[in-house]
Amino acid sequence: MKTAHSEATADVFDHARSQVYVELFKPRITAMVLLTVGVGWLLGSTFASTTPLVLLHVLIGSGLSCAGAGALNQYMERESDRSMDRTRFRPLPTRRISPAYVFSLGALIAAGGVLYLAALVGWVAASLDAATLVTYLFLYTPMKRLSAYSTLAGAIPGALPPMIGWAAATGNVELRAWILFAILFLWQIPHFLAIGVIYKDDYTRGGFPMLVVIDPDGGLTGRQMVLYATAILPVSLTVSAAGMAGTLYFWSAFVLGLTYIGFSIAAARSMSKTSARQLMLCSVLYLPLLLAAMVVDRLGS
Repeated sequence: MKTAHSEATADVFDHARSQVYVELFKPRITAMVLLTVGVGWLLGSTFASTTPLVLLHVLIGSGLSCAGAGALNQYMERESDRSMDRTRFRPLPTRRISPAYVFSLGALIAAGGVLYLAALVGWVAASLDAATLVTYLFLYTPMKRLSAYSTLAGAIPGALPPMIGWAAATGNVELRAWILFAILFLWQIPHFLAIGVIYKDDYTRGGFPMLVVIDPDGGLTGRQMVLYATAILPVSLTVSAAGMAGTLYFWSAFVLGLTYIGFSIAAARSMSKTSARQLMLCSVLYLPLLLAAMVVDRLGS
């Protein structure tokens, strides 16, 4: 017979167990990835015949792969995570779960996502999903310990999700899908450089030769911020030129792009944690607002 104490204890353990999985699968990052997948599908669906059921399938498959990749990344970086303040309380450094279990579970879920897409969406979307996993786990993750420019490698898997959505809707990958890739690729560089400035000490302790670590005065880091924030403006405007959106999106992208450039310049000038946080916040708002303008304009036309 259960007592009130035993039930309360069970509730505590259930909460602790569920929290481990939340930390492993990184739901906020997965949600952002699925947002870009969904936008890719929505835009592609206006150029092809598809159904909402395909959207559901591509979101499920991509979500599984993204969650599995998050767990595998933590498995691969479990030792360095112990030395960094922002990661030392993750499930593996705190030994709340075994590395073997995380590896098995992550690999199963990630591979399951690819197979799900192959079976229910199509081989093009599944191939792009597999490429996302490979570049994230076997290019970006090990490269973080080898090169200050690992951020560029990491921007590749971060930019592929909208192409997965586009391929799910159209069955192919064309120039318009590559425009979405370019926007996501360029957006990530100032965003992650800002994070690098904020957590510079952590990355140093973790042994990651990030650009901010090997660039003491921040001059090169600042120039990279401004360069990529500036490059995203003309690229984002080609969405209208390619017939993917109209006037509403064009002017929204123009204003958002100038704002992103402005915050990047401010961060580059001071290279302080305060200005870096402001740039990071700007980047976090920039992307969903840009995608929302894209979708609203396209669907309203």
